Amino acid sequence: MSYKTSPAIALRGIVIAFLIGLFVPMAAYGHWTLPPVAPPAEYGNLLINRTSEKNGVKPVTFSHWIHRQEATCRVCHFELEFSMKVNTTEITEKTNKAGLHCGAASCHDGKAAFGHDIPNCEKCHNGNISYGKEKFAEVAARLPKSNYGNKIDWARARNKRLILPLHFLTVKPSKDVKFTSKLKLDAEWPNVPPAVFPHKSHIQWLDCNNCHPDIFNIKKKTTKHFEMERMVKGEFCGVCHINVAFPLQDCGSCHPGMQSE
Repeated sequence: MSYKTSPAIALRGIVIAFLIGLFVPMAAYGHWTLPPVAPPAEYGNLLINRTSEKNGVKPVTFSHWIHRQEATCRVCHFELEFSMKVNTTEITEKTNKAGLHCGAASCHDGKAAFGHDIPNCEKCHNGNISYGKEKFAEVAARLPKSNYGNKIDWARARNKRLILPLHFLTVKPSKDVKFTSKLKLDAEWPNVPPAVFPHKSHIQWLDCNNCHPDIFNIKKKTTKHFEMERMVKGEFCGVCHINVAFPLQDCGSCHPGMQSE
């Protein structure tokens, strides 16, 4: 025995299916909000204040766009042992003067860059998140453009040798890492293309230890918990891609084929 569906019922079914396809992705997006993005000259700038105000001085301003011209992320976050999260590394004037942290050789040792003497104190201890922004326009003008973050394409700048950041200070790798594997991370939302993670572009700036095992535990061999909700809170890719590397608003750089915000 067979039944025929009337045109009205068929049309209603199509409309319902369309609405489900429209609102299910919206519901999936609805429980998180992308964090605001700072102006280009301030994007990546940090105020380091773990102990400064406790000791009667202003917080330290640190600008990633200034320093990434001179050194890759690996130098500071591996060799100099700065945590990837601000205000979690115990930095003191004593450690700096002992040649650690910012005071390391080839950094702020008074030779390669200004040192830790009284005339230079306010260059760091100024409490001003936009300190040095007057120099930004000159830097941005000579480097490749991007639509997000600093509005500078730092990867292209390095590949074109427009900047030549040091990749090591004292711990020289025995040989360059040639790991070029790409990971495909399927999205759990309808109509959202997979994310693609290229190791090649990341190891140009980072050491394997920067990500593994603390941020990404490769022993688990799963990506199901790499949720966007957790990334916007600063976990996983969000450790970098909120305040330093291009922001999460640049959807298409991770999800090829997806329009950015």
